[in-house]
Amino acid sequence: MKKWLIVSFWLLFSLGVLIIIFAANSAQSSTVVNKPEILIHVKGEFTFLTEDELYLRLTRNGLLFDGQTQAELDVNKIERFIEKMSEVKSVKVYTSIGQNWNVDVTLRNPLARVFNNKGESFYIDDEGKLMKLSEAHVAKVLVFSGEIPDDANSVNVQEIINNESLKNSKKLDEIYRISNYVCNDPLLHALVGQVYIQKSGDLLIVPLVGGQIIEFGSANSGKEVAEKFSKLKIFYREAIPFEGWDKYDKISLKYNNQIVCTKKKELTKEKQN
Repeated sequence: MKKWLIVSFWLLFSLGVLIIIFAANSAQSSTVVNKPEILIHVKGEFTFLTEDELYLRLTRNGLLFDGQTQAELDVNKIERFIEKMSEVKSVKVYTSIGQNWNVDVTLRNPLARVFNNKGESFYIDDEGKLMKLSEAHVAKVLVFSGEIPDDANSVNVQEIINNESLKNSKKLDEIYRISNYVCNDPLLHALVGQVYIQKSGDLLIVPLVGGQIIEFGSANSGKEVAEKFSKLKIFYREAIPFEGWDKYDKISLKYNNQIVCTKKKELTKEKQN
């Protein structure tokens, strides 16, 4: 008899706990949620998405609305929606007890803007992934144009690097190597403004200062890029202060272990006279 009473007590106690939990969950599900606490992390200097813009996108797509309850709030769906934005690197959406919930977003950091030979434009970020243009924001980054076949729907840089057949038909890997090196070097970052890719595949750098063109050639490896830019920096440190910015028409880095400079025609004529 005593054992039966103990079993009955625990059954009733467990039932009571379940009823309380069910009631609490029902109350929580019917609770109207607050406006989300949105936090956006920016690694670089360019912000491609603000808290207000993200909130507006969620509202326009029916993911947020007035009077929305906990039961109607689909955090997984919201997270998947934000993940698809090309400017977003990572996102975490989560709720807390009561009416509060959070959206935590980290944005991508653009390194270069590409204008391809089809008249299209897009960005490459610091991980070699592609970003679509923003209607509201523009990043002042290194510009690449010319004979570039890649488009905004192309594979990312890492896929090109790991696929020999893609290396012959794509230019994004070379663009990434150049822009990544330049953006991490203060001198070059202040010097290089634009890169043009010729039909031959050679890269021509247009500096922000000086009237010369820098014939870079190829950028098939990180080692090649580092060696060529190292030669260029030595030239700027040791030759330009004595020769002047306007003496040369072209500086070529194409050839191994040397820099070939072409003087401006007017200077050559003056010397002959």
